[in-house]
Amino acid sequence: MAYVVTDPCVQCKHTNCAAVCPVDAFREGPNFLVIDPFECIDCDACVPECPEEAIYPDDEVPLEWEDYIELNEELSEAWADHIINQETEPLPEVDAWSNREDKREHLIKSWDHAVADN
Repeated sequence: MAYVVTDPCVQCKHTNCAAVCPVDAFREGPNFLVIDPFECIDCDACVPECPEEAIYPDDEVPLEWEDYIELNEELSEAWADHIINQETEPLPEVDAWSNREDKREHLIKSWDHAVADN
């Protein structure tokens, strides 16, 4: 079992969770974090640190977010060079995005697109 970052993290990207991870399992994308399921040791340290309540064990991910299980695996591979293990500032618009629902369409998968959009 691994932990999975889900929809509430999109456009927020708090990093409290990554800072407490003992095995550097978190990967950072332009506007989202993921957990590498092959690095995660299921310690549960990250869950209480997430102010958006976006992290779940893979067998407890809410039905509407089950696709995030595969997405965490896919993006952790794509973002393998973007290990994050320290706390940084959340995204500037975090207050506007916190507690919004259905944010998947706003998830930026590629660092290239993030650079091009800025």
